[in-house]
Amino acid sequence: MPETPSLRGAFLPKKFFIVAGSATSAVSPLNAFDAALTKAGIGQCNLVNVSSILPPDAEETKNSMITPGTITFAVMARMDGDPGETIGAGIGWISGLSSKKERYGLVAEAHGYKDKEAIEKELKSKLSEMAKIRDLKIEKMDTRAEFIEVPKGKYGAVIVALVYAPWTEEESRRQLPNNL
Repeated sequence: MPETPSLRGAFLPKKFFIVAGSATSAVSPLNAFDAALTKAGIGQCNLVNVSSILPPDAEETKNSMITPGTITFAVMARMDGDPGETIGAGIGWISGLSSKKERYGLVAEAHGYKDKEAIEKELKSKLSEMAKIRDLKIEKMDTRAEFIEVPKGKYGAVIVALVYAPWTEEESRRQLPNNL
């Protein structure tokens, strides 16, 4: 019987960056969302939402230029709103070390009829609880939040996303050392 190849490095992101955008549209909520994505610099991507774990060796980097149409993995917080509403969204991320000496990170999203301070407070609370559940000692915590007050006659959208940078061919073949 042939051996099953290891999937340890399959789809394991190496780099990530954080983007945010807010926009309004007189046409529709979809157009406001599309404009927010475009302002954030990811409007040309085919976004795939993923959950909340950062790989051990993932490095934060500056925004990358992504070829239009690229399947792009992201953890995204989104909030849509109507005229007169305050809407906010945010992403928080931590890195840490578990009691089993495993190093990795966590990502949390928050959104709602909230301002920046309320979003950041919620993110910190969520990340602390996520770390506690995993017995992960937090070494570094960051947040990014955006909010807008939607003007009269407009629809609004706010997004914040942790975007995994597309791989180079070399990165797609990498294996993690056993000590990470």
